[in-house]
Amino acid sequence: MGGFLKFLFTFVIIAGLGLAVLGWFYVSRELPKEGPLAAEKIVYIPMGSGVRQIGATLLENGVIADEWMFRLGAIVLKTGGSMKAGEYKLAPKISIADTIKLLQSGKTYQRQLTIPEGLTSFEIVELVNAAEAMEGTLDISRLPAEGSLLPETYNYTHGDKRAAIIDRMAASMKKTLAEYWTKRDPKSPIKNENEWVTMASVVERETALTTERPRVAGVFLNRLKIGMPLQSDPTTIYAVTEGKGKLGRPLTTADLRIDSPYNTYVAAGLPPGPIANPGRASLIAVLQPEEHQYLYFVADGTGGHAFGRSLDEHNANVAKWRALQRQK
Repeated sequence: MGGFLKFLFTFVIIAGLGLAVLGWFYVSRELPKEGPLAAEKIVYIPMGSGVRQIGATLLENGVIADEWMFRLGAIVLKTGGSMKAGEYKLAPKISIADTIKLLQSGKTYQRQLTIPEGLTSFEIVELVNAAEAMEGTLDISRLPAEGSLLPETYNYTHGDKRAAIIDRMAASMKKTLAEYWTKRDPKSPIKNENEWVTMASVVERETALTTERPRVAGVFLNRLKIGMPLQSDPTTIYAVTEGKGKLGRPLTTADLRIDSPYNTYVAAGLPPGPIANPGRASLIAVLQPEEHQYLYFVADGTGGHAFGRSLDEHNANVAKWRALQRQK
């Protein structure tokens, strides 16, 4: 009887091991198979999720068809608790094996926030507050200093702080200013960083053409050298709106007479500070302007401007511009 029990015990062990091996082979064969996900999808795995919670999230999002197979896969692939929280972009038909490997890698989905050149700090804060998947809300009444944020595209991940991305913009601007200030034209009337960023912000708002910015910068610098008012519409618009959104209408004669240091139709020299956040091209244009004798410019109907050395030339260009407007 003792021999039979020993035999039975041995048989059970061998059978159990055989079933385990067969199960392992079955699971290993199933894990690489295509999954049910029909189209690319971004899925968020919350912090602190275990294998069971991750499996439930993937099942709910249609990434896997069998939660138990996912759990077994986690055991077979020896990931255990090494899968990481975050937002992941999952490809169509992604297998359980590849899903586990992706979550184990921690290569989370990178979101992007593009800050266009020439926005005011108010407008940038509005964009950041509207960005998806960030945490925290920026206080619109406590804006970053005008001209202190560098416009460009910033990567971020789900859960990043809005205040942190503003800090990154400020650090990028500070680094850019330090890099380019040493490359300035020693003959320039621009004497310090505030004047530089202020002039660059004016250039930024005057033209959208990167190739035209050095010429526009040259016009304003020529005016500064001879004590001629800048007479820049964007500075007057800033005086009216205080940088809080678009004016939404043409400037009026009353606007051009407004008593403000930002109204360069009545105030001499540069405004006291930037009127927007300029990009690299405008910053470089002010430090390395085109040398010429132009003192005037007006829209030419093609997105650029016509430049004039004298008031007579300018008036002729204005007449052409008005004729184009009438034709339209």
